[in-house]
Amino acid sequence: MRPKGLDDDELERIRRYEDFTTIDWIQDSILERNRRIRTAHTYSHEHEHAHVHADESRWPWLWSKARKAMDTGQSWFVVSIAGVCIGVNAAIISIVSEWLSDIKFGYCSDGWWLNQQFCCWEIEGEEVDGCDSWHPWSNVMIGRWLVFVMFAASFSFVAAHLVKSMAKYAASSGISEIKCILAGFVMQGFLGFATFFIKSITLPLVIASGLSVGKEGPSVHVACCIGSLVAGMFKKFSRSQGKMREIVTAASAAGVAVAFGSPIGGVLFSIEEMSHGFSIKTMWRSFFCALVATFTLSAMNPFRTGKLVLFQITYDRDWHFFEVIFYVILGIFGGLYGAFVVKFNLQVAAFRRKHLANHGVAEAVTLATLTAMIGYSNRFLRIDMTSSMAILFRECEGGGNIGDLCQTPAQWRVSNSLLLATIFRIGLVVVSYGCKVPAGIFVPSMAIGATFGRMVGIMVKAMERAYNQPGNNSSGIFAVCAPDVPCITPGTYAFLGAAAALSGVMRITVTVVVIMFELTGALNYILPTMIVLLVTKAVGDFLGTNGIADEMIRFNGFPFLEKEDHAYNVSVSAVMRTEMHTLTESGMTVKDIEDILASTHVKGLPIVSSDGLRHIIGYIGRTELRYVLDRAEKMPGVEDDTRCLFAPHDPERDEEHGASFGIEEEAASTGFFESALSEGGLRFWPWVNQTPMTVSPELPLEIVMQLFKRLGPRVVLVENHGVLTGLVTVKDVLKFIATKPSHEPSWDDRGGLDGLLEEMWTWATDIAHRTVPRSLSRGFSKDDMPGMGVISATGLL
Repeated sequence: MRPKGLDDDELERIRRYEDFTTIDWIQDSILERNRRIRTAHTYSHEHEHAHVHADESRWPWLWSKARKAMDTGQSWFVVSIAGVCIGVNAAIISIVSEWLSDIKFGYCSDGWWLNQQFCCWEIEGEEVDGCDSWHPWSNVMIGRWLVFVMFAASFSFVAAHLVKSMAKYAASSGISEIKCILAGFVMQGFLGFATFFIKSITLPLVIASGLSVGKEGPSVHVACCIGSLVAGMFKKFSRSQGKMREIVTAASAAGVAVAFGSPIGGVLFSIEEMSHGFSIKTMWRSFFCALVATFTLSAMNPFRTGKLVLFQITYDRDWHFFEVIFYVILGIFGGLYGAFVVKFNLQVAAFRRKHLANHGVAEAVTLATLTAMIGYSNRFLRIDMTSSMAILFRECEGGGNIGDLCQTPAQWRVSNSLLLATIFRIGLVVVSYGCKVPAGIFVPSMAIGATFGRMVGIMVKAMERAYNQPGNNSSGIFAVCAPDVPCITPGTYAFLGAAAALSGVMRITVTVVVIMFELTGALNYILPTMIVLLVTKAVGDFLGTNGIADEMIRFNGFPFLEKEDHAYNVSVSAVMRTEMHTLTESGMTVKDIEDILASTHVKGLPIVSSDGLRHIIGYIGRTELRYVLDRAEKMPGVEDDTRCLFAPHDPERDEEHGASFGIEEEAASTGFFESALSEGGLRFWPWVNQTPMTVSPELPLEIVMQLFKRLGPRVVLVENHGVLTGLVTVKDVLKFIATKPSHEPSWDDRGGLDGLLEEMWTWATDIAHRTVPRSLSRGFSKDDMPGMGVISATGLL
């Protein structure tokens, strides 16, 4: 039956929850504990054997110690190998991206494999007019434009076609999916070799095509693929979901570290944004992996500048307190930008899913072609975004005057160009992010913030020059500036604007502060960065904006519980599932269990007493049931009418056979099955969870959500005085959240940006009607009411 108040899109989103497999973290922890106990027992046995036979040889004892040391250091070895591979991969992607981006403009006569920077190494600055080795494709402007557009379309076509035909998971950013994977959901192939290989190949093509997408988000996905592949080669990690996700978390930190040259920022990003539950041990491994990856990248030195990223810069000049006014403007811009992009990108994603699902290649080629056609006329849109930020972040002194960026006569022309670049880039990011190619949003957002911030910095510098001329005694906010020395650094405004835009769209704060500090090394600009980001966060909170990654999780229907707590004022009985399949402790046959497994797709079944009172005996997973049945079918004497026993026949005998919840294949000997059959039935008791997690029906839903988030069980049984009344899973909780309206009106409920503008208009007109006398409101002129035009303009804005 259709739930009340849901449309078809919401129903489809709920149905999509059933496509995922969840990890029972409690069961995984028990299995890992059993393995650890068996390993310790093996080492102890070898040590005792070495002492008994000490006269024969010392080699068994030495081999036992060596095995123990290798097992202890295996995690650090895996993290080290993953870090080295991530650093090498990042360096190769950076080098190839630079070469492909420059090949759209021309080629190097000294060597086709050289990009513009290395071809014109002896030329200062970014212009190529004085470089004889670099040859443009044409001396005619229209010819250059045509070649530029053709290369952009070709790169996007190859990338989109490879993604569509060979690795569908290589599309998009991947951060949303990795957050779900780290929370305990299995997505087969998302961290596989095909995804890693295709995404590593197509990422430089996408960046070179000029699409308004970045490589930082996909770099995190690629790094997680590397971590998963490296760890999968070791049995210790391949059989433990928890240990595997520790390596994936560390790899995500290394991915951010090599993308921004920020190892500490990468660790904080994995804590603040990626990881669902973070431990100190995981933090140390993440830090070590990020350090190794960053060191490898630094050793390869892909830019031949000694810097980890192209837009890394150092600021020598200090800031002034009056600039806080303009820092607040940058923070407001970051919050508004994040709300705008998140809101309208989701609408574009809905349109893409409905109308362009089967036209991913055509969409990517069209977007790249339009971006190239529009952007070629604007310098800040024509070059790739990383190079653009490298120019905008620089101080005017010391080689920062590129393209008349610091020339006073050209300041308004440059400001106009920066404003157009900001507006066009915002529109291109909204329609490009989410297309079927590797696409991140980190660098595009930073580039937008940089162009806007540099424009604000140029305007502030122009104001300072106008009001603080030599010989004038200025008493305004610029009085602290000496007339004969530089006072305003427009590059710092670009830097802070980039931080504001990144924080506004991702909704992260501390991580951005640390990343920006590691990019500049300027300790004195931490306070301005914090001010800007706090304003950005306040604006985002006021508008009810969530991060783009969280919104994409909801849009794609990924089952993921948020970190934030919400009050729903209901008990678990309103969410639990009452219609469920159960097993009885005795009286069932092999055929009965086979029929239940064939008729349902649940991941586990509760076991109740056979006396009809439905007392909880335990819980068994579908995988364990299937394993025991498949193993027993290979033995003689097992028929369809063979009895199945879920209760212990002789607890002491079971203990002798090593029966415990989570017994594995290597622990389940053939003798155990033979002894079970000799007693008149097939025993499932060693695979039964004797103490499943249970709650009362009156327990608040918020407490159950905390159990899922902190302990990670696959299912929680609901019991009333020992009697099974229902069960609840994460999917049941998410279905309830999707069908229950929020107590407070959300950003969408208030009409989004349109509703905000309408509220501002109503507020402004109400003030106007209260301020203006009724006789004048029937008809007035500018001479009569000079302030009315200002009020109307405020309402329109």
